[in-house]
Amino acid sequence: MSEERFDSLLLAVAQQHEGIDSILDTFFSFLSRKTDFFTQPAMARTSVQRALDRHLAVAESRLRQKREEEAAALQRRQQQQSASRVEVLEDDEEVAAKAAAEAAKRKAELEKKVNEVTNAEPDADGMKPKGLPPNAGNGFEYEHYTFTQSLTEAEVRVPLPITNAKGKMLDVCIQQRHLCVGVKGKTPIVNGELFGQVKAEESMWTIEDGRTVVVTLTKQNQMEWWKTIITGDAEIDLQKVVPENSKLDDLDAETRQTVEKMMYDQRQKAMGLPTSEEQKKQDMLAKFMAAHPEMDFSNAKIC
Repeated sequence: MSEERFDSLLLAVAQQHEGIDSILDTFFSFLSRKTDFFTQPAMARTSVQRALDRHLAVAESRLRQKREEEAAALQRRQQQQSASRVEVLEDDEEVAAKAAAEAAKRKAELEKKVNEVTNAEPDADGMKPKGLPPNAGNGFEYEHYTFTQSLTEAEVRVPLPITNAKGKMLDVCIQQRHLCVGVKGKTPIVNGELFGQVKAEESMWTIEDGRTVVVTLTKQNQMEWWKTIITGDAEIDLQKVVPENSKLDDLDAETRQTVEKMMYDQRQKAMGLPTSEEQKKQDMLAKFMAAHPEMDFSNAKIC
């Protein structure tokens, strides 16, 4: 603009004054000394007022435009924040609905397997299943949690009805004989008495992918298989539990020998064959019979 060509000059003048009043005094003094501006007072006042009104109008327009732009920017931010909250709410609702559907599916599958076990026909040896068939991790998938186990630990995985879960959003309590997992302010997802005692100080929990709580329980009795996690839930058939060899390698010699004996006995029972103790008794009886051929064992009942 044409006025801007004087900016450097006027800026130099302004820098030599202490304020607006001082600058105006200098300017009007110049008009008084070097021009006939003040020879017609009424015209002088009109000229000054007209210039002042013009620049006030420009300043007010700029201020009004600035306020409108700030208000529009604020409204856009508020709309974006509101849209973000709605999107997050919709995401959480979608996740909760999906979690409920998956839980219902697991519940239906559980009921189906319980019914199969209940109505199962005896095998060739007259034996019926003593519980649910364990999964590959020697545990089971329930409506609200899945567990796997070794002799020393049990891992419990609890799906959450929310996304991006943080520790402060959850209520997780591990006690010697009790486990509670849930979202703060909502009904716990898992809450009940544990099947066995745990070392609470050695047990821990973490969040996986912001959607699953993974609880690691250290068993008090590290020579025991659990039939379930929460007392009252459907139990698995311990005769079908199969420890991994890699887990056995971690045990000391005495413990490993005991575990291998347990595994052998379980397999023998599953096949309707004698356990190690029963086989030992049969072997002793066979030796006794061989050492006493004069005795009649035809009516003896061999267990």
